[in-house]
Amino acid sequence: MVTAKEAAAAMDASKYVRYTPEQVEALERLYYECPKPSSLRRQQLVRDCPVLANVDPKQIKVWFQNRRCREKQRKESSRLQALNRKLTAMNKLLMEENDRLQKQVSQLVYENGYYRQQTQSAGLTTTDTSCESVVTSGQQNVAAAQPQAQPRDASPAGLMSIAEETLTEFLSKATGTAVEWVQMPGMKPGPDSIGIIAISHGCAGVAARACGLVGMEPAKVAEILKDRPLWLRDCRSMEVVNVLPAGNNGTIELLYMQLYAPTTLAPARDFWLLRYTSILDDGSLVVCERSLSSKQGGPSMPLVQPFIRGEMLPSGFLIRPSDGGGSIIHIVDHMDLEPWSVPEVVRPFYESSAMVAQKTSMAALRYLRQVAHEDTHSVITGWGRQPAALRALSQKLTRGFNEALNGLADDGWSVIESDGVDDVCISVNSSPTKVINCNAAFNNGLPIVSSSVLCAKASMLLQDVSPPALLRFMREQRSQWADSNLDAFFASAMKPNFCNLPMSRLGGFSGQVILPLAHTFDPEEFLEVIKLGNASTYQDTLMHRDLFLLQMYNGVDENTVGTCSELIFAPIDASFSDDSPLLPSGFRIIPIDSPLDTSSPKCTLDLASTLEVGTPQSRIPGAGGSGNTACAGSKAVMTIAFQFAFESHLQDSVVTMARQYMRSIIASVQRIALALSSSRLVPQAGGISHAPAAAAATPEAATLSRWICQSYRFHFGAELIKSADAGGCEVGLKALWHHASAILCCSLKDYTSSTQAMPVFTFANQSGLDMLETTLVALQDITLEKVFDDQGRKNLCAELPGVMEQGFACIPGGLCVSGLGRPVSYEKALAWKVLDDDSGAYCICFMFINWSFVSSM
Repeated sequence: MVTAKEAAAAMDASKYVRYTPEQVEALERLYYECPKPSSLRRQQLVRDCPVLANVDPKQIKVWFQNRRCREKQRKESSRLQALNRKLTAMNKLLMEENDRLQKQVSQLVYENGYYRQQTQSAGLTTTDTSCESVVTSGQQNVAAAQPQAQPRDASPAGLMSIAEETLTEFLSKATGTAVEWVQMPGMKPGPDSIGIIAISHGCAGVAARACGLVGMEPAKVAEILKDRPLWLRDCRSMEVVNVLPAGNNGTIELLYMQLYAPTTLAPARDFWLLRYTSILDDGSLVVCERSLSSKQGGPSMPLVQPFIRGEMLPSGFLIRPSDGGGSIIHIVDHMDLEPWSVPEVVRPFYESSAMVAQKTSMAALRYLRQVAHEDTHSVITGWGRQPAALRALSQKLTRGFNEALNGLADDGWSVIESDGVDDVCISVNSSPTKVINCNAAFNNGLPIVSSSVLCAKASMLLQDVSPPALLRFMREQRSQWADSNLDAFFASAMKPNFCNLPMSRLGGFSGQVILPLAHTFDPEEFLEVIKLGNASTYQDTLMHRDLFLLQMYNGVDENTVGTCSELIFAPIDASFSDDSPLLPSGFRIIPIDSPLDTSSPKCTLDLASTLEVGTPQSRIPGAGGSGNTACAGSKAVMTIAFQFAFESHLQDSVVTMARQYMRSIIASVQRIALALSSSRLVPQAGGISHAPAAAAATPEAATLSRWICQSYRFHFGAELIKSADAGGCEVGLKALWHHASAILCCSLKDYTSSTQAMPVFTFANQSGLDMLETTLVALQDITLEKVFDDQGRKNLCAELPGVMEQGFACIPGGLCVSGLGRPVSYEKALAWKVLDDDSGAYCICFMFINWSFVSSM
C-alpha cells in the first residue's frame, strides 16, 4: 500500500521542471558521452556541475529518459519520411506500370478479336481456295503492315531523322507496349528492392528493362550512365567519334564501343552506335541509342577483327525528376548479340535476357544507388579506403582479368604454339606498357627483372554443381587446388616486399587468412585481402615467406538467374596503392542452363575430409535426398585464366610449368565439383571443428549448441529451438545453424570488469555470418565493439556488466555495422551468459532478432 509521503514524492518527481540553458548544456554534454548513465554517474554529474545542485536526481533520470525518447523519435521520423518518399516514387512507378499493362491487355484483346474475325472470314470464303493465292495475299499484307525504311544519308538531317525514330521506339519500350515485358524471376518490387526489373518475352534479340529511384539529380544521373566504362565491367572501350548539336539543347553522338567476351569460347563484341540526348516537353531527360547499319542508313564503319559486330536495338535511359527529390529512371537494354557466332554450349547465355538485366540494366542501377549513398553519407570502409577507391580496385581486377582472358593483339598479346593438346591456351605479352605496369606495383625502386607476362587460360564444362557453392569452397579452401610453391615462385619474380598493410596475424599462421575489406556496388561482391604462407617468426615474414593477394569474390545466390560467379585475385605488396597496376588471375563460372532446383544450404563448405578420402563418388550417409539433387540438370562453363610475370630467357620453362599448373588446377576443380555434386556438407567454425555429416557433429560442436540452448532456457524460461528440432545432437546443431535470428558467441577470456576490453567472436550461425558479412575463418578477427555503432556501443557498455552479474540482458533495437561497413538494423538483441555443465561461464551469446540491411535511396 502506498503511503501519503510516497505519493507526494512521486507527484513531486513527476512535476514539470524548467531547466536553464546552462543546465541543459551540462545534461546534453553527458548525454553525448553516455546516453544511459547509471545512478552513480548521475550523482557524479550533480557533484561536478553546481548548476544542477538544486535538481532532484529523479528529475535528471526522467530528463535522460525523455531525451532518449526524443532522439529515437527523431531518427524514426527521419527514417519514415525517407521511406515515405521512396514508397511514393515506387507507387508512381507501379501505377505507370499498371497503366502500361492495361494498354498491353487492351491491345492483345483487340488483336485476338481481329485474328478471330479473320479466321472466321477465311473459313466462310469459298471463291479462292488455292494455297498460292493465300500465301501471296499474306505476303502482301505483311508488306503493307511493315513498310520498308527509307534510305538516309550521313548528313545532319539524315542523322536527326534516325535519332527521332530511335527516340520514339525507345519511349514505346520504356513506357509503352512495344515489347512484352515479364517480371524477372526472383525480382519482386518493394521498398527494399533495387527497382522493378523485367525481361522481354517473344521479341527479337535479348532485352531488359529496369525502373528505380535514385537520390541524384537527373543531369548527374545522365552523366554517369553515358560513361559506360565507369559502371559496365565488360566495356573495354567507348570512343566518341563525332558530336552534332540537336534541338531542345540536345546532341547527337556517333560512338564506337567494344565489349570483352566473358569466356575463351566466344569472341568479343563491338558496336557502332548513334546516341541521341534530348529534353522532353515534360522536363524529362532522355538518352537513347541504336546501332547504325545499312538498315537505317547513315555512316557505316568497317568490321574490326577479331570482334563480332553486335546490334543494339533502340535502347537508353529516361530520367525524370522525382517530387520528393532525386530521379526516377527507366533503363532499357535491347541487343542482338549474334548468338550464331558462339559454340552451342554457351549459346543460351547469349540468348538470355536475364543476363542482360543482371550485367547491364541492374548494374547501372546498383552503381547509381551506391554513388548516391556515398554522396549523402560519410563512409570509410575497411583498409581505410573510400568506397570509390575500392570500386576502382574491383574494376581494375575485372578489367585486368578480362584483358588477359580475351588476349587481343592490340593489347600486345600473342598466342604460343600448342604442345599438341588444345586444353590450355598460352599467350605472352612482352609489350613495354604491360611489362612496366606489371613491375610498377612491385619493384619499389628495385631493378625491374620481369620482362614479359604469360597468361594460361582454359574453359571447362561443369554439370550438376552449384557455381556459387563451388567458388565458395575454392575461396575458403585454396590449398585444395592451388600450389603454394608455384604461387611463391611467380610472386618472387616480381620482387614483392614485406606487406605492411594494417592486418592482424602477420606471423605464426599456417594456411590462409581471409580479411574482408568492403562491398562494391554489387551486394554479392566484395573485396578482401588473403594472407598465405607459413611464417613462424618475424624474420620469416621479412624474408617474404608470406604471400598477400587482393581478391574479389562474387558468389551470387544460387537462386539468382542470368549472372556469373567470379573469384579474381592478384598479388600485392607494401608498395601497393590505389593507382598501382594489378596482374589478376582467377575463375569465372557462366550458367548456361537453369537447374531444376536451385535451393541449397548457404553454409560454409568443408570438403577437406571428403577429398582426402579419395572416394568423392560415395554419398555421405545421412545427407538426405534433397541436398544430392539440388543442382541436378544444371550446366555451367568455368573459364580459368592465370597470369605470371617472368624473365624472357625463361619463357620455354615457364610455358611448360604454366601448362602443367593449369592442368592440375583443372583436375582439382573436376574433383571438387564431383565431390560437391555428390555430397551435402555442414559448416565448420573457427575454434570448433564441425565434421561433415558422414562423421556426424563433433562432441565440441554438439556440446556448445546444447550449452547455448540450455542457458537460454535457464535465463529466459523459453526454448530457443522448437522441441521438434532438438531431437538429437546433429539435429540440434543443424537447427541452431539455420536459426532465423543471428546468433553469435563471444569469448569471456578477453573481458574483465576492470579493463572492460571487448571480447572477440568465436562462433556464429549462418544468419550471424550473413549479418556480419564475413566468413567463419575471419570471424575471430572481429571484436564485439566493431559490430555496434556509437549508440549501440554506449548501450553495450551499460548492459554488458549486467550480463556478467545477472546472466542476461535485453538490448533495445538499433543499428549495428557489418564487417564490410554496411549498416544493419535489428528489432532487439538478447544477450545471455552460456554456462557449461559445471555452471561455469563459458562465453556470452548474442541473438539479433529481425535484422536487415538498411538500404539507401
